[in-house]
Amino acid sequence: MGKDLAAAFSAAREIFQEVDEALKQNLSKIMFEGPGDELTLTENAQPALMAVSLAVIKVLETQGKITIRNTARYVAGHSLGEYSALAAAGSLTLSDAARLLKTRGQAMQKAVPVGEGAMAALLGLDADQAVKIATEASANGEICTVANDNGPGQAVVSGHKAAVERATVIAKDHGAKRAMLLPVSAPFHCPLMKPAADVMAEALAAVTIKAPVVPVIANVTAATVIDPEEIKRLLVEQVTGMVRWRESVHLMKEAGVTMLIEAGAGKVLTGLTKRIDGDLTGVSLQTPQDIEAFAAKA
Repeated sequence: MGKDLAAAFSAAREIFQEVDEALKQNLSKIMFEGPGDELTLTENAQPALMAVSLAVIKVLETQGKITIRNTARYVAGHSLGEYSALAAAGSLTLSDAARLLKTRGQAMQKAVPVGEGAMAALLGLDADQAVKIATEASANGEICTVANDNGPGQAVVSGHKAAVERATVIAKDHGAKRAMLLPVSAPFHCPLMKPAADVMAEALAAVTIKAPVVPVIANVTAATVIDPEEIKRLLVEQVTGMVRWRESVHLMKEAGVTMLIEAGAGKVLTGLTKRIDGDLTGVSLQTPQDIEAFAAKA
């Protein structure tokens, strides 16, 4: 992850080095060389994914003279990506973002004992249907809530394992195309993450957050935010709250945005963009070739 960027651009290497120094950990070595099971630990994966996104942004700035301030109308990120968006918009320093995500990953992993929680994707159902299914699946004091509204026909539920398993059965009875448990280490974005939210409230209180150079669209409200204290509050709420990605994309479209640029590893959000609104153009920038081609056209 990120190895080709580091090899091609000194600006990317500087990002990875700063993250390593902030964490007092050679995270970049794990990113470039593995082992994979160490990289996928959520306490490593979260800052690693942020580092790749910020490396792409930094290279765009240095190679193509493309800046967030001059090019973007909004920034947004899915779950941990909200920290990447805030760092890209100058609201968080890179070092603070890395440390916060390390803490977030550790806290989320510790919040629920392994095996007690689960998440499941419900495909072919809208968010309102998913909410009803999650409510029906919650029983005997067990929690199941909608964690992600990713796009049309793609919702994710999270909570106690037994309740989430019930939700997959109920979903199929309600016409879901597929309902499957996800290979995750904890039930993210549900009330069971309250201990992690408490940890993040303390961690965020200790850092300085500035007003972003462009508005950030918050996951839990699908609305813009620029006030630093409000940003902190919403980041805490995000740990237990639903990621309203579909609504976030609609907000940008309604405001006149025509292109969404996904900076970093993977193309998941680019794919979701096309599902949410076929009139929007989604562009994924993750390789040196992607960046150079985009910069040449800008």
